[in-house]
Amino acid sequence: MDSSKHYRPNTLRNSERSHRFVTPLLLAFLMVIASGCTQNPYLGGAAWQRPPSAVAMTPAEAQVSELQRRAQLVDDDNRQLHIQMAQTEQKAQVFKDEADLLRTQLAEVSQQLESSRFAKETAESQVKGFQASTQLRGNATLQANTDLAKQAARLNLGGLAIEKDRDVVRVVIPADQVFQPGTAQIHAQAAQVLDPVAVQFNAVFPKQRIGIESYTDNAQIYGGSVATSHQLTSAQALAVLDFLTRRSGLPAQQLFTVAQGANNPRQSNATPAGRVANRRIELVIYPDTF
Repeated sequence: MDSSKHYRPNTLRNSERSHRFVTPLLLAFLMVIASGCTQNPYLGGAAWQRPPSAVAMTPAEAQVSELQRRAQLVDDDNRQLHIQMAQTEQKAQVFKDEADLLRTQLAEVSQQLESSRFAKETAESQVKGFQASTQLRGNATLQANTDLAKQAARLNLGGLAIEKDRDVVRVVIPADQVFQPGTAQIHAQAAQVLDPVAVQFNAVFPKQRIGIESYTDNAQIYGGSVATSHQLTSAQALAVLDFLTRRSGLPAQQLFTVAQGANNPRQSNATPAGRVANRRIELVIYPDTF
């Protein structure tokens, strides 16, 4: 038998067996590739997935997300507004405190200016009242009268005290008989006291200079248009001057005013009777003439 005839069939059988074995492996490999290699143990890691950011949102989800973003912006704006409002309120309080302080200081300065004005008027009145007897006023010469005590004896003023004080004569009028308590307002009964005084001054001392000195006690001044005892007595002295010139007809150039405040008390302010005695108007008759 020719050996070549037996070799070829064996070769063909081996080739056919190899072909039948390779074909299923190839098909399996192709199937793995087609399935995305999700189970390939050699590649490792989890199965591939689409990135979350690449997932498209529905219109409703997009609208909700936009509303949430806007709400967050509104919250941020509100926080900023609250901070700004708090800062503004703090600044406003600081301005208010400064304004209150300025008002207080202005009131104090105004009171000091008013006190200075009254003091100036008082000083001017005192200067006029104590001028030398030889001072000229226009064409008239002021001359001293050395007999005031004799003339004062002619006065009949009821219960009012008449006192000789060196070269002047003092007529003492209780302030409570002229003014409403603690004010410069003349009450109705004051005319019964001041009218007789004016009549007799016209008769006995028609040319003598007369000072209107006002005094008060040391009681605290509360409310009203005055704040100090000097302001009160200055207003009272001016009120008496106005009464004597307007109602009683005494010449304005004959009179001048002096505000003494609580100075020169006649009695102790520790008792009610002493305080009453210290509240007074003294009409001071000078030897000088006008």
